[in-house]
This record gives sequence, structure tokens and C-alpha cells, in this order.
Amino acid sequence: MSPKKSTVFNFEKTIEDLESIVAQLEEGGLSLEEAMTRFAKGIKLTHDCYQVLQQAEQKVKILLEKHDEFTLVDFAADELGKLGETGE
Repeated sequence: MSPKKSTVFNFEKTIEDLESIVAQLEEGGLSLEEAMTRFAKGIKLTHDCYQVLQQAEQKVKILLEKHDEFTLVDFAADELGKLGETGE
């Protein structure tokens, strides 16, 4: 039995890596094989970040339910613009 690899997920570093991959793909100049390899890695990084965000959201929901002080509502992307307009 092999020992389980223990790693700490660094969200910010992963986002930086993902941005780097996107920039490399946008620049072009990569062979098709290399572009596909980078694309696959980008998909994996995106999936990893999504999982971490889902876990964080679940933790927030649990904390809010424990304290019964706030209600969590779904966020709509168009609401972001409204926040800036109202000065909130």
C-alpha cells in the first residue's frame, strides 16, 4: 500500500496557473499536442477550483444555519453591476 499524498490546495496559485495556461493558449504558437495538454490541465484546474468553491459555500451555509442570523440567497451575475450603481 502506498502512502497517501498529503497536499494543501492553494486556490490563488491555481488561479494564477490557470490564467497562465489561458494566456499561452491565446498566444498560439503551441503545437496541437501541447495545446491539448495545456487545455486538459486547464480543465482539471478549473474543476479543482470549482470543488474548493463548492466546499467553501457549504461551510458558509453551515455557519449561517448554526447562527440563524442571516439567510443565504442565490447570487445573480447581473446583481454585481447593481451593487456598484447603488454604492453598496
